[in-house]
Amino acid sequence: MGLMLTVAVIWSIFAVSMSAQVQTETSTTSGQATHEVTVERGEVVLVRGNDLIVKMQDGTIRHFPNLPETDHVSVEGRQVGIHDLKPGMKLERTITVISTPKTVTTVQTVTGKVWHISPPSSVILTLEDGTNQKFQIPKDQKFNVDGRETDAWGLKKGMKVSATKIVEVPEVHVSREQRVAGTMPPSPPPPPAPPADMPILIARAAPVPVQGTAPAELPKTSGILPLIGLLACLSLLSSAGLGLVRKAL
Repeated sequence: MGLMLTVAVIWSIFAVSMSAQVQTETSTTSGQATHEVTVERGEVVLVRGNDLIVKMQDGTIRHFPNLPETDHVSVEGRQVGIHDLKPGMKLERTITVISTPKTVTTVQTVTGKVWHISPPSSVILTLEDGTNQKFQIPKDQKFNVDGRETDAWGLKKGMKVSATKIVEVPEVHVSREQRVAGTMPPSPPPPPAPPADMPILIARAAPVPVQGTAPAELPKTSGILPLIGLLACLSLLSSAGLGLVRKAL
């Protein structure tokens, strides 16, 4: 005899324990996963400790507080941490959210004898340990009794039946992946080269004297006339001296 109760079956436990009579099997099937990708771009404004402030592409300022030391950014092929980020660096964060639908199917099978039937809504079975358990019967449920199909009205006390409860629970498993890449701030451009046909002028600055050093030439205090006068006086004195010497002789 077989009794199949669908997902709508409700079990009401009259027995203290039914683990010995109920066999449970659980299986999981997965559906097609969906991917949602979001890309965020911004520029590093300030790094203070483990706090990061970024100016996003839309002009908004975002604060990322207390970033863990394990977070890394891929910059030109190498992994750098929060303390290696510099103002002006460009950051790009790619977030991928993967949603996978799953169905968890639980099948419980119990065997017993009809102890009481309340058609068309419920039936009470006597389990192998002598305890009774009540089952709600779904609308229009059919039963196979000795090879013939019948409804709840065809069940009689003492019939041995097997009841199977199938429960399908839909679930969505969500996983999140994140990847952050960065580029160094651009270097300032070199000054433009002059056109080929434009003359080039080189300006040389005059040397600036250093304080405390002697001047290259002594300052001029007077002309040559005082020197000539001095020589004439010496000549007169020498002539007078010679005259005195002659008179004395």
